Amino acid sequence: MIRVAIADDHPVVRAGLRALLDHEDDLTVVGEASTPDEAFALVQSTSPSVILMDLQFGEAETGADVTRRIRALEAAPYVLVLTNYDTDGDILGAVEAGASGYLLKDAPPHELIAAVRAAAAGESALAPAIAGRLLDRMRAPQISLSKREIEVLDKVAHGKSNAVVASEIFVSETTIKSHLVHIFSKLDVSSRTAAVSRARELGVLR
Repeated sequence: MIRVAIADDHPVVRAGLRALLDHEDDLTVVGEASTPDEAFALVQSTSPSVILMDLQFGEAETGADVTRRIRALEAAPYVLVLTNYDTDGDILGAVEAGASGYLLKDAPPHELIAAVRAAAAGESALAPAIAGRLLDRMRAPQISLSKREIEVLDKVAHGKSNAVVASEIFVSETTIKSHLVHIFSKLDVSSRTAAVSRARELGVLR
């Protein structure tokens, strides 16, 4: 029996997922969480095989952040991200945090169930569209920003100054300027506004 935990801040989403998964003979839902901290505690108390993880909880800590904490545990469950977001930054952040799979919430039910079974078996479970995005990224390294560069650009997109960005990610303002120079070069732009616009066109930022 595959034990599944669900972490999502929307009760309707959790209820729908529970109904779908409990309908399968080899799957059982062992608990639900509505915040990253609840998800971490749930994993420790129920020892699921797989946890379905949303990326955004309306809190400072994201699904990727708690995924990293969960995967650091002994006998950690596999994490399958289920989200509305498909930007490069979200996908890379989740995969680098240790997620075994990445699906969008509009995935067909049979695809979700197959992904849960694949994750429980230790296999990668990427939605076809997500796998395609990662392959495109690998084929076009000239426009590929690093995870840190995406993080910096995302903060810039929210109107934060170099000094504020530097303080939030614990580096110097000079380092932020260096990141921006590299970002401008990779995106072939000359301003912060143009960089944000180009990154959104490419699907790097939401």
